[in-house]
Amino acid sequence: MALPTGSPAPRDLDPRLLRAFTAVAEELHFTRAAARLYLAQQALSRDIRRLEAELGAELFTRTTRQVALSPDGERLLPYARRVLAAHDELTEAFRAPLRPLLVDLNSPGLAQERVLARARELAPEQELMARYESGLTGAVREIAAGRLDASFGRYGGLAPALRARLDTQFTRYERLAVILPRDHPMAGLPRVPLAALAGERIYAGAGNDRTPEWTDLAARLFAGRGIEVAPPAPLAVGKEEFRRIMAKHRHPVLASVDFPAMPDCVLRPLVDPVPLSPVSLVWRKGLRHPGLDALRTAAAEVGAREGWRTRPPGSWLPADEPGLPPG
Repeated sequence: MALPTGSPAPRDLDPRLLRAFTAVAEELHFTRAAARLYLAQQALSRDIRRLEAELGAELFTRTTRQVALSPDGERLLPYARRVLAAHDELTEAFRAPLRPLLVDLNSPGLAQERVLARARELAPEQELMARYESGLTGAVREIAAGRLDASFGRYGGLAPALRARLDTQFTRYERLAVILPRDHPMAGLPRVPLAALAGERIYAGAGNDRTPEWTDLAARLFAGRGIEVAPPAPLAVGKEEFRRIMAKHRHPVLASVDFPAMPDCVLRPLVDPVPLSPVSLVWRKGLRHPGLDALRTAAAEVGAREGWRTRPPGSWLPADEPGLPPG
């Protein structure tokens, strides 16, 4: 039922009711919306009925098989999103200066450290704290739990349920390399053609539940080239452990070209084609924080200065990758 013309507008709508409505409008499924809001489905249905009663409008059409927005629901949705965005912005404006922004950089020594350094220059009054989670999937679980705010990595390699929790900004086409034992037959090459790796087993984080997006990237890159993803190995933390595990298993390791030097190893860029990992800055959906604003600006500045968003000719990217810039 539509709100009658000339009826007085409802007063003091509870933002919680608008949040419940928006979740159902975006999911078009009460069970998924309830899980997203950490509510019982009965409580969510009760909130929707209360909002409909306060507005004097039916917001959804329901059948046994589907939920759809009614015309009044379609009309309400953009208003509800603006109200919630303003509400979140107000809340964060007073909360953000009281706590640091926790930023995952994946591993020490990577290019993301330059972004964080520039963000600290742009917002010296804010505290931006580095964390090292070693994989985007693991970092996003920490973001969802409120123990991290932002991270960098291959957004398109995340499960759709994880991507739904994030906002994102594409940052970089990251060139890939291989780490080889110093006495490996290909260690003397300045660059390693992918075809030269045929018959090799390359370690790419298999078995590490924090980095499945990296293992997936490797599997896509190696497919049809006679290269195998190496089986799971113990996770090496620190240079000495890396050296020990490399000496024991001797599997080359897939890495980015800016991966820090490891003892008794060499890092060689991959070519023919140049494989790329698309890297994005990701953060908790709806987060407002001046440190995040600085981080986003810094990512754009450093990326423009270093040509991060220019794709090299003849390069390789995983097919149908979401989150890439147009063109």
